[in-house]
Amino acid sequence: MRLICCCSVPFLLLLIPGACEGGNILAIPTEGSHWINMEVLLKALHSRGHNITVAHSSKSWFVVNNSSFYSTLTVPVERGVERDFVQELLLQMIKFQRGTLPLTTVLHLVASMFSKMSELHRNIGEFVPALLDDPGLVRKLHDGKFDLVLTDPSWGNGVIVAKYLNLPLVYNVRWLIPEDAQLAIAPSPLSYIPIVQSGFTDKMTFFERVVNMLLYLVGQIQMVLASKLAYQPLCEKYLGPDHDFDQIKIDADIWLMRTDFVFDFPRPTMPNVVYMGGFHCKDPEPLPEHLEEFVQSSGEHGFIIMSHGAFVSKLPDDVADEVAAAFAKLPQKVIWTYKGNRPTTLGNNTLLVDWMPQKDLLAHPKIKLFVAHGGTNGVQEAICHGVPLLGLPLVFDQYDNLLRVRQKRAAKILSLSTVNEDNFLKGLQEVLTEPSYRTNMQRLSRLHKDQPMKPIDTALFWIEFVMRHKGAAHLKAQSYKMPWYIYHSVDVVLFLTGVTLLVVFTLILFIRCFCSAVCRRKIKRE
Repeated sequence: MRLICCCSVPFLLLLIPGACEGGNILAIPTEGSHWINMEVLLKALHSRGHNITVAHSSKSWFVVNNSSFYSTLTVPVERGVERDFVQELLLQMIKFQRGTLPLTTVLHLVASMFSKMSELHRNIGEFVPALLDDPGLVRKLHDGKFDLVLTDPSWGNGVIVAKYLNLPLVYNVRWLIPEDAQLAIAPSPLSYIPIVQSGFTDKMTFFERVVNMLLYLVGQIQMVLASKLAYQPLCEKYLGPDHDFDQIKIDADIWLMRTDFVFDFPRPTMPNVVYMGGFHCKDPEPLPEHLEEFVQSSGEHGFIIMSHGAFVSKLPDDVADEVAAAFAKLPQKVIWTYKGNRPTTLGNNTLLVDWMPQKDLLAHPKIKLFVAHGGTNGVQEAICHGVPLLGLPLVFDQYDNLLRVRQKRAAKILSLSTVNEDNFLKGLQEVLTEPSYRTNMQRLSRLHKDQPMKPIDTALFWIEFVMRHKGAAHLKAQSYKMPWYIYHSVDVVLFLTGVTLLVVFTLILFIRCFCSAVCRRKIKRE
């Protein structure tokens, strides 16, 4: 019997699929919260035996050169995405939202937004020549024998490098310069698919649909200014003059979409789009001792957490004072990620921290409420753990994310422009005391978890699928190769219109000739 078992082991090993063989993956990430969820994927891939190389600029905020689960390829650049530049831009946007900027400053901010975005992407684009013009770095890329490129297309570097190396491409994606990625790849009727930052749901009035269309057109202009001008010259230089950036950026083998239809509005999709919303949600780990002690001291009232995300570390001082004063009136304990000036109204029940283990706190049995800025990662974690939300959106897509949860009656949203101690306290008390918020969020949590595979396992399967089959060309629709007028059949419509007009004109001419002939014959008879 022992001999049979020993002989069976090699045979069983032969049956294990090739996915268990370690591959070589080149990751080209972005910054901020986008890096946070990319890191989750890289850790999971490393745990399955894959070799990860992260190509990053020397100006990177988060990528470290001594990681235990990836090696790095550092690309020296003179300019990058400076943290101070981004935070100052966000602070100006917050002041604009609150209406505290002078009119001249507002007009200047709006007028300069396109130029700032263009400048930002030009700085990002410097990564490509710094990498591909360096023979030593290019040699390392070829020596790495990579099986695929994993990147986030909110920046355009990764796709250009992938096409240069002729490697399969997988996206870890929610946004594509500068729009919702699904809008670029799948049929997206604007009659029920709201544009990002519109603040609309999938049920729009006539005038909301008019605004939605205008926002779409503005987004297309921004796309030309921000991405086409920054990345098209790089495409022509390194890929050839026949390569169009707008086409290659949607030519990914698999789109790992950081959303799902528990969270998002239903919409058309494509065969190579894989939904992995909540993939970064993990089983909780024990809290640090000081946090566990603080949480347990909350007793039967439980605790609240508040976070502003990876980019925003503080609020305007007057807003922070209003928020702190409202917290001080609650029986719950509060853990608040905050790096600004200590609020003058801070109560004894509130703990300010530079960082907190958010996923572990959201999974704690004493958690009562999450005061969130509305980032995708935080909202998905709240859904995963069934924690109701009080939203205080700041910038970008945050209001839209919270709106989707509010539509499902699991969140309440306050405006930064009008928030004060009274309405913030009322919002807290409403979500804390009204059972429907928690009930609805727990229903969403059950829906999210009721799937055959965990989102992270789904994502890993498709990454390894692309590695095994050297791409996923059979899942790509031909639409990404088509000019817009062919995609929308404008040429066909014009042709059929021309044919119809020609037939109508011919019939009219024939009738006129026939009538004229009849009339001439009648005149001759008379």
